[in-house]
Amino acid sequence: MTLIKSISGIRGTIGGGAGEGLNPLDIVKFTSAYATLIRKTCTVKSNKIVVGRDARISGEMVKNVVVGTLMGMGWDVVDIDLASTPTTELAVTMEGASGGIILTASHNPKQWNALKLLNSQGEFLSAADGAQVLELAAKEDFEYAEVDELGEITEKDYTQYHIDHVLGLKLVNRDAIAKANLKVVVDAVNSIGGVVIPELLRALGVKEVVELNCEPTGKFAHNPEPIPENLTQIAAKMKECHADLGIVVDPDVDRLALISETGEMFGEEYTLVAVADYVLKHTPGNTVSNLSSSRALKDITVAAGQEYNAGAVGEVNVVAKMKATHAVIGGEGNGGVIYPDSHYGRDALVGVGLFLSHYVAKGKKMTELKKEYPQYFISKNKITLSPEMNVDKILKGLKEKYANEKVTDIDGVKIDFERGWVHLRKSNTEPIIRIYSEAKDEAAANALAEEVI
Repeated sequence: MTLIKSISGIRGTIGGGAGEGLNPLDIVKFTSAYATLIRKTCTVKSNKIVVGRDARISGEMVKNVVVGTLMGMGWDVVDIDLASTPTTELAVTMEGASGGIILTASHNPKQWNALKLLNSQGEFLSAADGAQVLELAAKEDFEYAEVDELGEITEKDYTQYHIDHVLGLKLVNRDAIAKANLKVVVDAVNSIGGVVIPELLRALGVKEVVELNCEPTGKFAHNPEPIPENLTQIAAKMKECHADLGIVVDPDVDRLALISETGEMFGEEYTLVAVADYVLKHTPGNTVSNLSSSRALKDITVAAGQEYNAGAVGEVNVVAKMKATHAVIGGEGNGGVIYPDSHYGRDALVGVGLFLSHYVAKGKKMTELKKEYPQYFISKNKITLSPEMNVDKILKGLKEKYANEKVTDIDGVKIDFERGWVHLRKSNTEPIIRIYSEAKDEAAANALAEEVI
């Protein structure tokens, strides 16, 4: 059993003893800590907190505990139930709520769940606020409401609102998408994306939507992380039904991966690159991604005469850098698109609307479009942490060894070589060290990773 308590939220496997996994006792404790912090710090005059969840098997149990705890602390709960992470973020601002909790373990397997915590802007808590939640949880000094002050619950569905929001974005060209008579395959790995992505595509005018693993049962048909080794089923379906492109999302629909007409991966790194290319052509400005994302975004940004900046890994860090540099588009290389004209959160629905508008404007096949961009290969490796490993000591040693190269240490250690880069960092969501490397081809990227490992 695993329970990971970090400033990014509370994530764990379901079951086990108290403090060993994500069980009801720990859910109550961390929900109470979050609710206490929001009560003390939020400047919005609202007594509402929004709660949404993905379709995980444990989702209803976790939601019931969270909702009951919030009501027990005197908060009114807006229960939007099955909803994507970006839908929940939008619902917080639409409700004028003081915060929100998203119940999802994102790309982790079915035994995992998590509490992702939002502020009144519908954005993830800052590192400082996240640290306060952990501190409050450790103290267990909570004040619960008297019987006449218990919170109330309201149930709402924000799915259609989110779809209408995407249709209303200035750069989303529904008419052009409808005229293209597209055939699109969707793999939503048996979560909420199986409801919202096909509905969005039909609203955008896509002629034919082929649904794969779109029943929101929470019984994931494959490992839910949208990376090539997990996407063999949709690759085969693409060839079988001769679709124009494929769309893959993770269980909470904040990451977007694309499949070419041949069944080959477009590359989740290139989701953001392609969307940024489209946005920059219409609204020139700066771009941001994280330290583990492809150089291709920097290349196309510089080619457009604009400025690129990198932030630490994690949505909250990318958003902070985007705000500081007034970026018009940004995100993470895991398929996460953040478009400020919509909201400051990774949003696969927004990514779909912008990408399809770009795709039909280009009038090219997916494989042809991919060739327009700087070609890099990212090798993604990881090492499982053991008790005797001193991560800080390992990273310090690497900084000293590669002192003659460009080294960035705002988030782990990133070493930039002329031929590519390697980034090592301890994961916030799993007990592992992630080791990403990028070069012009797979062999070179793997060689860089092996050299550092």
